Amino acid sequence: MVSAPLNDKSEIITALPEALQAWFHDKQWHIYPHQLDMLGHAQAGRSALLIAPTGAGKTLAGFLPSLAALAHNPAPGLHTLYISPLKALAVDIARNLETPVQEMGLPIRIETRTGDTPQSKRTRQRVSPPHMLMTTPESLEIMLSWPEAPQLFGRVKRIIIDEIHTVVGNKRGDLLSLSLAALRQLAPEASFVGLSATIADASQLTTWLSPNPDEVAILSPELDKQMQVDILLPADGTEIPWAGHSAFYAVPNVYALLKQHRMTLVFVNTRAQAEMMFQALWHHNDDHLRIGLHHGSLDVQQRRKVEAAMTAGLLDAVVATSSLDLGIDWSDIDLVVQIGAPKGSARLIQRIGRAGHRLDAVSKAVLVPANRFEMLEAIAARRNVKARILDRLPDHPGALDVLAQHLIGRALASPFQADDMYAQICSAAAYRDLTRADFDAVLHFVTTGGYSLEHYSQFQKLVKGVDGAYRLTNKQIATRWRMNVGTIVESAVMKVKLKNGPVLGEIEEYFVQNLSSGDSFIFAGRVLEFAGIKVNTVEVRPAHSAEPKVPAYNGGRLPLSVNMAETVREILQDPDMRQHFPAPLQHWLGLQAYRSALPNTRELLVETFPRGPKFYMVAYSFAGRNAHQTLGMLLTKRMERLGYEPLGFVATDYAIAIWSLRHVDSADALFNADLLGDDLEEWMAESSMLKRCFRQVATIAGLIDQNLPGAEKTGRQVTINSDLIYDVLRRHQPDHLLLQATRQDAARNLTDIRRLSDLLARFDGAICHKKLDRVSPLAVPLMLEVGRESVTSQAVETMLSELESDLLAEAGL
Repeated sequence: MVSAPLNDKSEIITALPEALQAWFHDKQWHIYPHQLDMLGHAQAGRSALLIAPTGAGKTLAGFLPSLAALAHNPAPGLHTLYISPLKALAVDIARNLETPVQEMGLPIRIETRTGDTPQSKRTRQRVSPPHMLMTTPESLEIMLSWPEAPQLFGRVKRIIIDEIHTVVGNKRGDLLSLSLAALRQLAPEASFVGLSATIADASQLTTWLSPNPDEVAILSPELDKQMQVDILLPADGTEIPWAGHSAFYAVPNVYALLKQHRMTLVFVNTRAQAEMMFQALWHHNDDHLRIGLHHGSLDVQQRRKVEAAMTAGLLDAVVATSSLDLGIDWSDIDLVVQIGAPKGSARLIQRIGRAGHRLDAVSKAVLVPANRFEMLEAIAARRNVKARILDRLPDHPGALDVLAQHLIGRALASPFQADDMYAQICSAAAYRDLTRADFDAVLHFVTTGGYSLEHYSQFQKLVKGVDGAYRLTNKQIATRWRMNVGTIVESAVMKVKLKNGPVLGEIEEYFVQNLSSGDSFIFAGRVLEFAGIKVNTVEVRPAHSAEPKVPAYNGGRLPLSVNMAETVREILQDPDMRQHFPAPLQHWLGLQAYRSALPNTRELLVETFPRGPKFYMVAYSFAGRNAHQTLGMLLTKRMERLGYEPLGFVATDYAIAIWSLRHVDSADALFNADLLGDDLEEWMAESSMLKRCFRQVATIAGLIDQNLPGAEKTGRQVTINSDLIYDVLRRHQPDHLLLQATRQDAARNLTDIRRLSDLLARFDGAICHKKLDRVSPLAVPLMLEVGRESVTSQAVETMLSELESDLLAEAGL
């Protein structure tokens, strides 16, 4: 891999077109060395990976070669393709490029192509493409399926993948890697560019830019980007909560921060939290601050209004989810507030970088932990940010259901030969180790549906012709594929519309099913009253309610990263570090060390104690919620066989608690690596989790359609269809490709088997079992999570308040 910078930059500068040189001169801007290096590598026809902090001009570095080339020769046709993980980022980049292009007087057309692009514009782009096109992975896959794709992409010289780290290790990235492999053949003269601020290991990404990573130039300039990270502590004597994730205790302090700064981005981790935090801040808004709301379920027009108002400096703050995580350049933001646990240092650094979006400006952030364990995580996050310790990207073989979807799209573009397609697929980063047997199995599936389904014509997407080429069986397959392309399988949603007013966005169908006329709920920053359903649209009217419901959304929780978990362990065993903790934490952890022990990196701390008629076992394994959920199921099965009579368990990112009717006398007998044997297979086979996972896999693979031409399909219909097919396949073809993909998916995403396996191997024979006579101080937050199970919202506060008082008294706090 080429990693050294180019030496002679004077020739590169003088080679810039006069329009660009004059523009830099008028702006009194100097070109950064890494931007010139990118230009030099482009002139040499090399692909490149640029890793640089926020504000270092990565976007300009990526587009400068394109601007230079088009200034010399603005020939019609698509020259540069920009791929963004977010629609909002694609729109923002296009807007930011249009200004300098106009100022330089260059005849360059810049457009976007996303799911929000009007159909008329999409049609025009097929016959008259712009010079630069900003798009997303899903829209790119659709464009590659066009028969005229060779003409559209044949002259492309530069392909830029922004925030490239966000697509590695997930199915969306799998799909993009396949699209990039197709692009390499369609655009043989194109160089590939990756841009990112947060990459721990560059070698994980070079294969995305070239099948031969040694040909990729890696640029990682040493630039000193200052970040100031503070942790919010209640200033009025308010206690840091023991449990919960809302951080409502801190709303007055957060509102005070908004008043003290010019423009603030308030990040939360889920869409439900965004709605609740927006309402809480609005309730305190006696100063009439201009506060916006932004998340993925809001209508596109609502989101665009917020983005435009932010760009124009018309807002004082925006409450947002990951929908505004990446890249968007709002130089006026001077503070980022992170509500809740950061979960990973890379994501946190990305969010912090939205403030002080210049290399010479300090990026300021305030972390607002929602409970005491999150306070530990915030301290760990601040330490990792200061040391620039980044999370390693997840890595896994490309998913087979995504490959099935892609093969249909390839046939939609033109018939293909199996050998040629296999070679192309193996050039994709996520599929470089794909065996021919697995490829043939996927091809067989999209051709026949598999042995158990081969008699049903609707599952036969492709057919092999007499010429040996695979092509679509009929035109309807093409329409259905385009309506369902992508890897983001959302729960069924319904539009939310004000009576006689605009569409506000979408909420999930299952939430609507539990609403009655007159019920109120929070959405789009408003309190709304449910008026009824009309043509699959939820009609609402403005309302005033003291206790409105909050829509919940699937898939909102972020995983605790391995690096973050390890840092928490390290600071817990470092007495010098602990003496700088807030006084409430010092007291809590000091009493824990006296009464029991603190978790460390060498042993797994397991506590057992009685409470009432039950016995509790708590393990502080810091392996993330998914791994702990799986561990809980496996441990309760083993405990049942050993006669402990387990009753239930609760899991958080940090620990797991199991309660039973009999005392656990030996933790070593429970925690060992063979826990992941037959019990795991038996549990996964019996669990409804696999059915849910199969529903997603079958949808991505094209076995089940979320959307049908001219028809509305409810989430219940999709569920019934997928459950029926799942049962048929399990009964008649248990080795079916989609069942294999389902088990792989569940192991990776829902159960986190690899992380659990690493945990059990690490602490095999290294269990610190503390047998206590009562609840420990460290177990109190987890016991309060037990109290949250199956409790109505009206009773929660009273019951938890009583439980908290009892637990604190028992723990001596």
